[in-house]
This record gives sequence, structure tokens and C-alpha cells, in this order.
Amino acid sequence: MTNPTLKQDDPEVYGIIEREKTRQKEGLELIPSENYASAAVLEAMGSILTDKYSEGYPKKRYYGGNEFADEVELLAQERAKKLFGVPHVNVQPYSGSPANLAVYLATCAPGDPIMGLNLPDGGHLTHGWKASATSLFYKSFPYHVKSDGHVDIDEVWRLAKEHKPRLIWTGATAYVYQYEFDKFAEIADSVGAYYAADIAHVIGLIIAGVHTSPFPYAHIVTSTTHKTLRGPRGGIIMVTKRGLEKDAELAEKVDKAIFPALQGGPHDHTTAAIAVALKEASEPSFKKYGQQIVTNAKVLAKALLYEGIKLVGGGTENHIMLIDLTSFGPGRGAFVERALEAAHITVNKNTIPGEPSSPFYPSGIRLGSPALTSRGMLEADMAKVGKLVARVVKMAAETPLPEEKEKRAPAVKDFTAALATNPVIAEVRTAVIELATQFPVPGIEE
Repeated sequence: MTNPTLKQDDPEVYGIIEREKTRQKEGLELIPSENYASAAVLEAMGSILTDKYSEGYPKKRYYGGNEFADEVELLAQERAKKLFGVPHVNVQPYSGSPANLAVYLATCAPGDPIMGLNLPDGGHLTHGWKASATSLFYKSFPYHVKSDGHVDIDEVWRLAKEHKPRLIWTGATAYVYQYEFDKFAEIADSVGAYYAADIAHVIGLIIAGVHTSPFPYAHIVTSTTHKTLRGPRGGIIMVTKRGLEKDAELAEKVDKAIFPALQGGPHDHTTAAIAVALKEASEPSFKKYGQQIVTNAKVLAKALLYEGIKLVGGGTENHIMLIDLTSFGPGRGAFVERALEAAHITVNKNTIPGEPSSPFYPSGIRLGSPALTSRGMLEADMAKVGKLVARVVKMAAETPLPEEKEKRAPAVKDFTAALATNPVIAEVRTAVIELATQFPVPGIEE
């Protein structure tokens, strides 16, 4: 008996996936945390390794039949060790957030003080934001950015001296500058803190040599594997030489934090796909890709600025741009996000430094260059993208956000409905489809 294809066995799910393929082919993905995995990565993700249970670690499993699961996990570990020059790697985290929580378990006791970048300033939930479990179990003292978007290093020093944190994080989700890993290492050392660098967004740029590296400075480095690394949706934790010098048992503590403290059986198919992504990242072509990401981001930023769009920091040093809409009025991000989506341009609304509105109705738009770079777009293409984005931004940002909170959701709903007959949206959407369909979508058209 042959196995039926998805189209035959579940046409409903098949149809949804096909519509998503069309959406991606005919659109411009500008969310900086999104990217395209290769066909090889997708093949590993869909492999028979999905069916195996492998609780524990290679050669120390709680189930039989793991000889090949051991091989693929050891291969992923060794490839990461070689690529990043680290002595210990754990590739089992299901994603970035579990990886970060494991760092807390490995380094802190409940109630310990911790520090990370404030979420509205561009930080990550798991670095101690008030809605995260990390602030429920640990005492969070977040640091902030200055008006220009740079981390306020003087404040970091002051907070560290005052609160003596057990753990200090660097890393962000909406930060347009390079991370100053050396300065944070100095601060952490001064108070005896563990220093963890979350490089989920910039891991590919670090490999390409176009972003500073945390590996000489941090004790622990975490990352997702699906952003600029172009792998599956997973996580990775790396313990550095410096980390083992601080705590000889740190690697063992990290492993125990993942299993058995937080997770059960690892996702072996994801582990295999991570191994594939690490191999791809070690090739010379990946360095060129990472360099092109930054080049494209700078061109896109320049195009937006030329069109009169204000950017936090006046540009970018990495792959992320943050549009500041406050010149139009506070809280316009929701309208702009919906309008761009209607034009087949995918972004996300985002807070900006000194946000005058709220995280639900913020005054910024976050966008980035990794996914379009993966599709093969170069400088001239990004300049075109900038003009298309700017045209929609100028139109949509004119819509005021009601001061009364109960009127905001209906206002966004009405605005979204009206986009169906908006002539600007129609013209931009046509141009977007014409541009996007010139470039194949990796994984499904390569």
C-alpha cells in the first residue's frame, strides 16, 4: 500500500498550505524575524525522525533504538562547536524561549535579581518583561535605551551596582544597532553576574562577520535557529570557554535545565534540520548572504529616509529598521501594519523608544531584510521596496487613533475594511506582486 499524498488524504489542510505558498510568492516578507529555510532543511523536518522518542542525551537515552538519533544530535553539536568555536552545545531546546528559560534554571535560584533590555525599548519577553514567567520567578530590573535608541550603558552600570544581578542579558527584538558585548561583559564581571547573550536575530550576521561576536565575552550564548540562520523553528544553547572558566559545571547545569527540568523528548527531526542549517551556514555562500542582508537593510533604510519616513536612529547597523510614526501622531502602527498587509507587504507594528501610546497600539513599524535577501533581492530591488512601503505608510499613517480606548478596535476594523477599495493599496499591491513573483521562494521554488 502506498502512502496517500497530503492532497489526497487531507485536501483541506493541503489547500491552506497552497494558499500560504501563494501568499508568500506574491508578497514581500519584511518581518525581520522571518526567513526561508532551504528544501534540504524542510526535507529533514519532514523526515521519519519525527516518529522517534529520544529522552535524554546521546549515549544516555531512556529509550532504545536511538543509535541514529544519537548520530544526528552529535553531528549537530559538532557542527555548532566548530562554527562558533565553543566547547559545549545543546541543540534540544524547542525554541528560543525555552532555551532562555533553561539559562535561568542553570544560573539562578527563584527570586534572584536579573537584568535585560525593557520590552518596549526593543527587548525580548524572556529577558524579564512583566508579562513573562521570567519576571514572576525572578526579580527583574530592566535597563532601557536612550532617545536615539542606543542602550543606556550608564544606566546598566548603575542598575548592576545597585541590584547585584545574578544574570544579565543582552539581545533584542527591535534594536537597530550592534550589541556592545564587551561592555556588558565588563559590567557582569564587576558584580559577579553570569552574562548571557541572546543572538537570535543576529546569529547569521555574526557568522558572516558583519556583526560583533559575543563568544569572547559571554558565558552563555542562546539563539533561535530559524531567523538569520535560516534553519527550522528551534533553539540552541552554547556554553563558551569563558563560561566554563567561571563555572566548571555550567555545561552540565544547562543540559539538566533542558532535560529533565523543562522538556521531555527532543524533536529529532528538528535536530536533523538544525544540523543541515549549520552545514549550510558554514559554506562561503552563507557569508555572502549575511553581508547582503546588511547591505540590503542599509539601502532600504536610505530609500525610506529619502521618501521622508523617519527611522529610529536614522538608519540601521544590522538587518532591522524601526519606522517612527510619531510625526503623524501617536499609535498609528496598527493602521500602517494593516494597510501594508493589504498591499501584500508583511511587517509588524512595534513600540519605539519613549513610546507615547501602548504596545497594543504602538507608534512604530518593524521591518527587516533577511527574507527578501534569501529570495535573491539586491540593492536596486530594495530601493523599489522602500518606495512602495513609503507610499503606503504616508497614506495609512494619516488615520488618527481614537483617544477613547473602547473606540480603537472598531476604528482599526473599519479602516481595514475600507482598504479593499483603496486605490493606493490597489496600485501598490499590483506593483508588489509584479516585483515579488520575479524572485523564487526558497524551499518551494528552488
